[in-house]
Amino acid sequence: MSVVIRADSSSEIGIGHIMRDIVLAKREFANERVIFAVRELEGNINNKILEEGFEIKTLQTDSIDELISLIKEVNAEILVIDHYGIDYDDEFKIKSSIGITIFVLDDTYEKHYCDILLNHNISADSDRYKKLVPKECEIRCGIRYTLIRDEFIQAKKSKTLFIAMGGSDKENISLEVLKVLESIENIYIILVTTSSNPNIKILEEYISNRDNVDFYIDSNRLARLMKCSNIAIISPSVIVHEVLYMGLPFIAIKTADNQEDIFNYLKKNNYIALDKFDRELLLSSLNSLME
Repeated sequence: MSVVIRADSSSEIGIGHIMRDIVLAKREFANERVIFAVRELEGNINNKILEEGFEIKTLQTDSIDELISLIKEVNAEILVIDHYGIDYDDEFKIKSSIGITIFVLDDTYEKHYCDILLNHNISADSDRYKKLVPKECEIRCGIRYTLIRDEFIQAKKSKTLFIAMGGSDKENISLEVLKVLESIENIYIILVTTSSNPNIKILEEYISNRDNVDFYIDSNRLARLMKCSNIAIISPSVIVHEVLYMGLPFIAIKTADNQEDIFNYLKKNNYIALDKFDRELLLSSLNSLME
């Protein structure tokens, strides 16, 4: 099936129509051929459409006849209209000429001749459209239909992990933890240590080609870094007090004998505490926390 989306972007119009139509195309027509019918206006973002993998057909005018010709050319079955310059009379003409299913995006409560109407604003009121569209029109209004871009969906899905395995971390448990995290998608990692860590060069080399890891040495911003994290992986040392104070869920991995007292306290009080690094146990514990 072919779908034509009629929308424009420019310095004057802005880019909002195209951006939300890209989201709509991905959500509603993921398995269909999608063609954007656009003008080459000054300041357009038509290149963004191509980057997202969709086709473009350039219109020379705003003529409805030219649009109808294009619809016929690509044998489209659905026309999506997201354009303030196309009104009820234009939609009626298109429907009468080729009988195509018309899907309109509207956020100003205008009269439309369409089969589906979408107002994705959280304030959208479906009752206001009852006298503005044909009786058989499917009305989609409100937050349920909000068109959220992929970058925001991924950001919400992703988790930020704060890792601090002690100032020296002689056994380089930090590296072992990083290797475990390779198997987990949608995570961002904040790794902190001190200049007394003998493994800094090894860690820097390991994360050099990983764009989801930020490495901090002797940072004085630990509170801020913890605040923007979702989960901490730490040693059962003084840092436990700070993580608890910040209310950050955590997994503690014992790395030295002098951590025994805090480790026992954590175990007794049902915190997640591992008496040594264990890949499988860390992974299962982390998955449990992330859920």
